Amino acid sequence: MQRKAVALISGGLDSLLAVRVLQEQGIHVEGINFFTGFCVEGHTHAIRKKDQKKPKRNNALWCAEQLGIKLHIIDIVEEYKDVVFNPKYGYGANLNPCLDCKIFMVKKAREWMEAHDFDFIITGEVVGQRPKSQRKDTMPVVQKDSGIEDRLLRPLCAKNLPQTLPEREGWVDREKLYDFSGRSRKPQMALARKFGFEDYAQPAGGCCFLTDAQYSVKLQDLWKARGNKQYEMDDIMLLKVGRHIRPEPGYKLIISREEGEGKFLQGYRKQYPSLKTTSHAGPLCLIDGDFAEEQIEQAARIVARYSQGKNADTVELEYRDTDGNTRNIQVAPLPPHELNKEWIV
Repeated sequence: MQRKAVALISGGLDSLLAVRVLQEQGIHVEGINFFTGFCVEGHTHAIRKKDQKKPKRNNALWCAEQLGIKLHIIDIVEEYKDVVFNPKYGYGANLNPCLDCKIFMVKKAREWMEAHDFDFIITGEVVGQRPKSQRKDTMPVVQKDSGIEDRLLRPLCAKNLPQTLPEREGWVDREKLYDFSGRSRKPQMALARKFGFEDYAQPAGGCCFLTDAQYSVKLQDLWKARGNKQYEMDDIMLLKVGRHIRPEPGYKLIISREEGEGKFLQGYRKQYPSLKTTSHAGPLCLIDGDFAEEQIEQAARIVARYSQGKNADTVELEYRDTDGNTRNIQVAPLPPHELNKEWIV
């Protein structure tokens, strides 16, 4: 009887290797990738002109293709919000609820495993690789709180951990598993060469924007401005692009930094009022929040500051509301010394 394992596939090197190790032992593996909205590194590469040379692929799908396995992409955007808002084990260095995130995903994978008659779960975790979720004392917490117990196998570091059910039952040969530990990726890179993998996502990268300090500051600013911990998918996407400037507590400006971001922000002009320089080349700006008429001029001066007319006496901009009504505004660009650094999110 061929045993079946479901693998958590992030798109990184570790999960790629973990699957191949089990495939070498004749285990049938299928992958799960959970879509939270925060883990889409290819999205920003596709937007920004400066990132043109970076792969525009979904790394999880790409890994599944290299491995020859099915990948089930599951949308957990709404369910995941409670993990972000109220992590039982707290945040990491930024707004990353890593331990709660791992527990949640393993729990969801367990539910899928049981519903589809699979035998156990595998992950690419390595003891000591992550400071919060991949420690020897927190790994058992993931097993207990997710309800998976000893049906969770970590092939890359299994020899550093107690035997799991798949090992005790002989479904998997423990001697053919590994004892990787620590933050160095050299052992994984050597194993990748052994298996013939030459192209893979950058080791030690990580794709969750909640681990990014600058992104976390922007998300906290959003929560503070709205008075509650909430977000929608558009919020998640817009926090990844542009300069975010908050001249007043009630509203902020999202100003494109280059051509690719400007084209991306164009898609939101029916949802947000916008400003665009017309007399000089310059950025597109979305205005998010509540603002008075006199604050449009303030916003226009800031946007003009980032245009090629920043040294001109006046710059003309087009203001457009969400109904498509437009009017022209002429302003003097804001001098650099008047741009309060505290406005920049």
